[in-house]
Amino acid sequence: MRITATDIAGVMRIEGEPVRDERGSFARTWCRDSFAAAGIAFQPSQASLSDNLRRHTLRGMHFQVAPSAEAKLVRCLRGAVFDVALDLRPGSPTRLRWVAERLAPEAHNALFIPAGCAHGFLTLTEDALVEYLIDAPYDAAAARGVRWDDPAFGIAWPAEPAVISARDRDWPDHAG
Repeated sequence: MRITATDIAGVMRIEGEPVRDERGSFARTWCRDSFAAAGIAFQPSQASLSDNLRRHTLRGMHFQVAPSAEAKLVRCLRGAVFDVALDLRPGSPTRLRWVAERLAPEAHNALFIPAGCAHGFLTLTEDALVEYLIDAPYDAAAARGVRWDDPAFGIAWPAEPAVISARDRDWPDHAG
C-alpha cells in the first residue's frame, strides 16, 4: 500500500497495490505497521457501513469533539463518492482548508482523516457503499457538524445534493 500526504497535515491518501493473477486480485486495505511507518498512530475500534441508494446523496460534515475525537479511514466499496476532509483543528496552519478525493473500488483507494477534521461525502453514483474504520466509539454527546456549503470553507462539491438529511442540511455555519 502507498500512503501519501495531502495539503492538510495528517490527512493521507491511501492507495492499495493489488496483486493480480488469474483468480483476480488481493490488496491490503489497512496495516498497522505501514501506517506506523508513515507516522500514523491508528488503531481501529469500530467499523461502520453507509449504504446510499441515490446519486448525489450528501452526508456531512461530521466530527466528534474531545474526549471522543475520532480518526477515520474511509473507503468506497461500491459505486463512487467525492470524499472530503475539512481541517477544524485549532492552531493548525491549514485550519478551515479542505481536501477531497474520489473514492471508488476500482481505484483501491481510501482517505485517512485525523481527529479534529470534519468528514463528509457526496455520492457520485446510485447505490454507493462506504466503509469507515474508526478509532473511537460513537459518542452522541460529542457528535458535531458544520454546514456542507458554509462559505467559510468554500468546498467545491461536484454537484448540489439531491438527498440530504435535515440534520446535515441544518448544521450551523462555522463560528470561528
